[in-house]
Amino acid sequence: MRAVVLVGGEGTRLRPLTIALPKQMLPVAEVPMIERVLAHLAHHGITEAVLSLGYRHDDFIAALPSARSIGLDIVPAIEPEPRGTAGAIRFAADAAGIDEVFLVLNGDVLTDLDLGALIEFHTRHGAEATLALSPVADPSSFGLVETDEGGRVTAFVEKPPPERSGPGLISMGAYVLEPSVLDRIPPGQAMSIEREVFPPLVADGRLFAMSSPAYWADTGTPERFLAVQLDLLTGKRPPPPAPHAVDRGDGVWTIGTAVVEGDVHPPALVGPAAFVQAGAQVEQSVVGAGARVHTGAVVRGSVLLPGAVVRAGAVVDGCLVGEQAVVGEKAWLSDTVVLGPGVEVEAGARLSGVRVPATG
Repeated sequence: MRAVVLVGGEGTRLRPLTIALPKQMLPVAEVPMIERVLAHLAHHGITEAVLSLGYRHDDFIAALPSARSIGLDIVPAIEPEPRGTAGAIRFAADAAGIDEVFLVLNGDVLTDLDLGALIEFHTRHGAEATLALSPVADPSSFGLVETDEGGRVTAFVEKPPPERSGPGLISMGAYVLEPSVLDRIPPGQAMSIEREVFPPLVADGRLFAMSSPAYWADTGTPERFLAVQLDLLTGKRPPPPAPHAVDRGDGVWTIGTAVVEGDVHPPALVGPAAFVQAGAQVEQSVVGAGARVHTGAVVRGSVLLPGAVVRAGAVVDGCLVGEQAVVGEKAWLSDTVVLGPGVEVEAGARLSGVRVPATG
């Protein structure tokens, strides 16, 4: 079976990290997000992934040779202009000549969903389209998907009213589609699959959904992007947190030539050629490849992307520090500060809940 992976978005909610890099190329515990998605597909026997590309597509294409080592064929499909989720699916399917049942995945979603079980459910129910659903305690920021006892979707509730508050089922962003769904999407037209294609399928009784307790996370905001990395460290997903990572025996993982002289408290991951100096403290964090944490610095509940530097005496608490960014001596960052690539924070500065450079 083949899959279409939607990776064409600009990642505006993750700016400034995505100013120079597509969202799905950002590292999640030292592995580019798209590689984790493709590896999941290959693990479940998918033979070909069609990447629906748009924003900074050259960066994806440059990375494709290494992606092929995962064990599946990669087909790029570059949209001439943004066409929404449905338009992107139609364009990618046409470009790849897909004419049989296929999978669709959002490229910014990480999950342990059993794709084989989803495909089997789809076939058994004779569905035209099937969604994977995840149970959540509060669906208000996602919207509800309602089904009957047989798994047939009966309604979408985009913003549940107060009387419907509480646990519910939301879409994981993983679908199985019959090729007939493509006929519902006019070629060359911008359309949303969630708002314009699925409702008619509901009306026709042809849309089904399977609920799964499998791990699922949307990485689309700084808070969620940070959380999914910490999930890999805390054991919410099976170890190791990254290929070739080695547990030194206490829940602190290192890769390759990582040098740890300071105090690194589990759970944590220190990437290749990263250096935690004597007198530094790191806790529940990812220190990316080549990053530096200097003496007296504290990094807690944070992610340092490759090449980031935290100078002596600085504190980084619950933040994202972009590639090659520098946190000056005795600076203090907290409350999901996001530093873009190459940003330098002055010594002694105190930042809370901001993005640097600021984004509109």
